[in-house]
Amino acid sequence: MLIADEFFLIAHDDSRGRPRLNPTATGLGLAAGLLGELILTGRITVAGGRVSVLDRRPPGDALAGTVLAQLTRAGQHPAVRTWLGLLARTAATAVGERLSRTGVIRRQEKRGLLRTTVSYVATDRNALAWPATRLLALLDRPQPPTVPDALLIGLVSATGLTREVLWDADPRARRRFGVLLPALPRPLRELVGQTEAAVGAAVLRG
Repeated sequence: MLIADEFFLIAHDDSRGRPRLNPTATGLGLAAGLLGELILTGRITVAGGRVSVLDRRPPGDALAGTVLAQLTRAGQHPAVRTWLGLLARTAATAVGERLSRTGVIRRQEKRGLLRTTVSYVATDRNALAWPATRLLALLDRPQPPTVPDALLIGLVSATGLTREVLWDADPRARRRFGVLLPALPRPLRELVGQTEAAVGAAVLRG
C-alpha cells in the first residue's frame, strides 16, 4: 500500500469511516504522504523548506502523476508549507477515491437539505485496521523499519495519531518510536518536520 493510503486508513475510524483527526490535520498528513511518495520514487526532493522536481517522468500511480504535474507546472517550486496547504484541500477526497478503487473502502454519500456529505466506509475492517497493527508489530522487532515505514511513522507522530498506533505498545516500542525520525533521509526528515509545524500552526489558529 502507498504511504498516503496507509495514513488514510490509520487516520479513519475502523467501523464508520469517521476521521480521528480534525479535517485540517488529516489533509496535511495526506498531503505529506503524497509528497513523500514522490520523494521515495526519486521524482522530487525537499531541501531548505522548498520542493524541487528531479524527474518529470510520470510515476506509475495516476494520483502521484497528477501531483507531480502540479509541482512541475509551478515552475519556481514554492515552499513545502505552501504545497502542504494546497494539496491538503483535496487530499482526503483524492486518496479516498484511490483507495476505493482497491476495494478496501467504499464511497458513501449522505444527502441533506443544504449539502451532500461524503464518507468512506470499510468493506473489510481487518484490512482497514492492518496499517496501524503492522506498524505496532514493526516497532516490536529489533530490526529497523524500512524507510517508507519510518516515514509513515513520522507522519503519524507529526499529526497527533501516535495513540492510535501505540495504544497497546510496550515501553521498548514507545522508545523506538521516538528515535526513528532522526534516522530518516534528510528530505523525508524535513518533510515530517514541515508537516508537524503546519499541523501545529493550524491548531493555534483554531
